[in-house]
Amino acid sequence: MKVKQRTTSYERVNITLPHETLLLLDRITEKGERSHLIEKAVQHYVSAVGQSHLRVKLKEGALARAKRDLEIAQGWFHLEDEI
Repeated sequence: MKVKQRTTSYERVNITLPHETLLLLDRITEKGERSHLIEKAVQHYVSAVGQSHLRVKLKEGALARAKRDLEIAQGWFHLEDEI
């Protein structure tokens, strides 16, 4: 069975970072690994922000529909008394 491997193409970019950030990168990465660390950090950040945004949207939606949902539930309460 063939396993399809996903290849990622990379592009060289120039970024500007504060000196302290660059020192931190150099302290926690090996030579040649900055790009990998930055890639993982960006992926983690986007994932975390996405999850946070989703939670906010779910809460907003639940609050917006709360009155309607309560009215629907109350419409069914009388059926419990009949059982």
